[in-house]
Amino acid sequence: MAIKAIAVDIDGTITDEKRQICISAIEALRKAEEKGIPTIIVTGNVVNYAYAIEVSIGCSGGLVAENGGVVFKEGENNNAVETMVERDFVTSAEDHLKEKLGEEFNRHASHDNMYRLTETVFYKTIDKKVIEDALNDFKYKDNLEIYDSGFALHITDKRVNKGTSLRYLCERNGINMENVMAIGDSQNDEDFLKEVGHKIAVGNADDKLKEISTYTCENFFGDGVKEAIEKFVL
Repeated sequence: MAIKAIAVDIDGTITDEKRQICISAIEALRKAEEKGIPTIIVTGNVVNYAYAIEVSIGCSGGLVAENGGVVFKEGENNNAVETMVERDFVTSAEDHLKEKLGEEFNRHASHDNMYRLTETVFYKTIDKKVIEDALNDFKYKDNLEIYDSGFALHITDKRVNKGTSLRYLCERNGINMENVMAIGDSQNDEDFLKEVGHKIAVGNADDKLKEISTYTCENFFGDGVKEAIEKFVL
């Protein structure tokens, strides 16, 4: 089916391993926009960072941030950021982890947590199992998901993910999910790749993501994004 929109992750997909944005990805995404194919940013990052990336590149499709917790598109919802889930379970988990981990919590917690509306994040300086073990006796643990983005560990509410919020944004804009090409690299991208008709893994992607993809790029990071756009859109 024809591609009507592109949904793309940020870290490790349009950026390299140092989180530096790839010029090749910018150029390719702008060419797609010039052809009338909007790009939707789908990320685990906070909404203000995602919006800055969207505007800097020139994407027009809106954005999904915090692994599905937040949606924003200019001209919609009175130009207000839309939170897709309450933060109750995540806030309770934070309190529980602060008690269990003590100083380790502050040492490893992401500096951008103050801007996060629906999730909490740790740097990869702490092992995922340490967090999982600390949450073993948390009464709402089954309501949480812990994602490893390759760059950070995200504690999110299971009621939303990148896929559910991408579908919500696309349906609101009359875009059939079968006509969306999604591009990602890591575990937390699996949810939104599964929702679309065209599933693309960049060359540096996790093996599990490659397994569910309809196409795996030969090139890594932004060069992979460019490869996919040139092959299937341009």
